[in-house]
Amino acid sequence: MSFSKVYSAQTQLLSVTPISVETDISRGLYAFAVVGLPDKAVEEARDRVSAAIKNSGFTSPKSKNQKIVISLAPASEKKEGPAFDVAIALSYLLASEEINFDPEKKLFLGELSLDGKLRSVRGILPVARFAKKTGVKELYVPIENVEEASLIEGIEVFGADSLVTLIKHLTKEKLIKKSETTKINRRGNNTQVDFSDVRGQERAKRGLLIAAAGGHNVAMYGPPGTGKTMLAKAFAGILPELTFDEMLEATSIHSVAGILSEFITEPPFRSPHHTASYVSLVGGGATPKPGEITLAHRGVLFMDEFPEFERRVIESLRQPLEEKTISVARAKGTAHFPADVLLIAAMNPCPCGNYGFRGKQCICTPTSLQRYRRKMSGPIIDRIDIWLEVDRVNTNDLSGESLGEKSDYFKRKVENARTLQRIRFDKNKKLSKNSDMGARDLVTMVNLDNDARSALNLASERLGFSPRVYHRMIKVARTIADLDNSKEVTRDHILEAVEYRPKKFDV
Repeated sequence: MSFSKVYSAQTQLLSVTPISVETDISRGLYAFAVVGLPDKAVEEARDRVSAAIKNSGFTSPKSKNQKIVISLAPASEKKEGPAFDVAIALSYLLASEEINFDPEKKLFLGELSLDGKLRSVRGILPVARFAKKTGVKELYVPIENVEEASLIEGIEVFGADSLVTLIKHLTKEKLIKKSETTKINRRGNNTQVDFSDVRGQERAKRGLLIAAAGGHNVAMYGPPGTGKTMLAKAFAGILPELTFDEMLEATSIHSVAGILSEFITEPPFRSPHHTASYVSLVGGGATPKPGEITLAHRGVLFMDEFPEFERRVIESLRQPLEEKTISVARAKGTAHFPADVLLIAAMNPCPCGNYGFRGKQCICTPTSLQRYRRKMSGPIIDRIDIWLEVDRVNTNDLSGESLGEKSDYFKRKVENARTLQRIRFDKNKKLSKNSDMGARDLVTMVNLDNDARSALNLASERLGFSPRVYHRMIKVARTIADLDNSKEVTRDHILEAVEYRPKKFDV
């Protein structure tokens, strides 16, 4: 047999492409070619595979006069990374008749070291999901990736520490024990900050409760040291738990990005520094990779010192905050990343942090104040549903025991509100929370009584709401009504929602 075909796969952005590793061996002077748009790492597999085969007790491809052609199909797809090493080695050994096994319905991934050991690769979880979906029966991965791959039920996962171990299993000389399905243990709320740790700021806590209950974007503004960062960190602890599918989705993103340290069981909390580059936040590069917005998918993107970010970084939030996805266009193509995030922005009202608040006097010049405010464009302000003023706390409130409610109380309120929303959206599986509703959904699913509609229309005329803000106010009011267990949105709910529009931080 001078021809063989073994199967592998690669992650492209957040999708998976099946790859057939075909080997043809013919007589002639020694040559070893890898075709099918390989990158440098794939081309170098020739040397890694040759050394691994030799050090595993087989005849090195370099010691024979033969022409070896490894084709990675489909040839039109760019092949990247070392994950094909194992498949290439097995395909060669199969074609050279040094081993014999049936490669059908089997998928192989892993990098080879020169001594034949298997090294872990990234993106295993989405590959395992793809394998199950396409009817693959057995998935072979490095032993370090077994736990991650075994999250998916309905497919047999085998982990090998070396090429020799893998070959002995395939030839039935010494079988590898099939791994058991990995059980996810929820870690629960592991945030360091509780809402009761933040003294005062009851109005801000109320606003964050509404944001968590309905999935609304929030901006907190106030002088330095008033608890904005603490509130944001405590906020992560009151969000609803992720469903199993959401956990797999979030874990897959981190796996593809190569930063997965443990399974994502709680909503991700990402807090990029205000000096973060455009690409690190949005994603991209020569080969587009997920940025901070995508890594926060199904969780929280906390942007402290919001106006200090580059203007184009701030403006890049327009699409994900509206459409829950972000598109990165490059010469090689356009990548679409999921970005269903809840934005929490924290900022000072001016560069010195004192404009419009009691206590210290603002020392900013009109020019610096205007430049600071220009960072916040009208479209971005429109897309933030709730604006919370976080004023200085009275000294007396900082001493003694905290009388504020704990995070557990807020989380129960959030879970009750989300339960009502799931019941409301039972017939529309695309919606999971109030912030997901579109203009048409607001007509069919939100009941405004006459007083509420009159109050909203009056506020819209006097405050100059755009149609986007008008609809977002209805969503926020619907969430407030859910927290009150009210089937209808009343005038009081509308008025509270309007109160959360920005006042001191205007452009």
